[in-house]
Amino acid sequence: MEEVKASEIRRSVIAGSWYPGTKDELEQMLDGFLARAEREELEGKLMGLIAPHAGYIYSGQVAAYAYKQLEGLSFERVAVISPVHRMYVGRFAVTDKAYYETPLGLVEVDGELVDAIDEAIGLNRLERDNEHSLEIQLPFLQRMLGGFKLIPIMMGDQSMSSCQTLGKALTEALKGKEALIVASTDLSHFYPYSTAVRMDKVVLEDVERYDPEGLMRDMRAGKCEACGGGPVVAVMLAARALGADKAKVLKYANSGDVTGDLSSVVGYMAAAIYRSG
Repeated sequence: MEEVKASEIRRSVIAGSWYPGTKDELEQMLDGFLARAEREELEGKLMGLIAPHAGYIYSGQVAAYAYKQLEGLSFERVAVISPVHRMYVGRFAVTDKAYYETPLGLVEVDGELVDAIDEAIGLNRLERDNEHSLEIQLPFLQRMLGGFKLIPIMMGDQSMSSCQTLGKALTEALKGKEALIVASTDLSHFYPYSTAVRMDKVVLEDVERYDPEGLMRDMRAGKCEACGGGPVVAVMLAARALGADKAKVLKYANSGDVTGDLSSVVGYMAAAIYRSG
């Protein structure tokens, strides 16, 4: 790789807090999670993943069930679609940097495909961002895939119309390419354990039915919650247009399963999206 200028790198904003800050510690943690996750035999071609985005001590084990599916596979490109938590970024946003940095090294942004998506739907280019939900997917991808080019899209607006717009743009950009699409989401937030499980079950069932429209309806009706619900819907729409027809929930848990505090929990899901046959 030619020398990269410091000004071209989007530095990690969560290394050392949301996940370990050194390469050795991070690899050790990732490998531990992956060793304890089971790989499902999907009867078809993997096209997308849904993974949680809390700190690794809370949701890393669930995320590992999604990323375990990448064992033995390679993808030239990975689109990661995330929500935005603490900033206003407009409808859709992307870093203006050429690389993301984690303790495992640099991930190159696919400038060509980002430009194509920008031309189609308009992306707000961010000089700085503190969004954890996109970055936190990268170490798992680096560990499982090694090298790949990244299409990192953040959704500031999660309406159905934005999901359809982004889904269509992703379909056009990724058509004919060896690409994986990842949706970053957590589920319900801060309900008692039993309430969270009941609400999260609605999301799991909509995903298993491969029903992105139904998921959007259920979220709007307040039957369930997902802070990255828009990314999930957009990814399911794009993957479906690219040939996917099945989704499988690989693991569900919530923070109460980790901490033992059942009074106020956050839900986590890992799922795979694939083309059957």
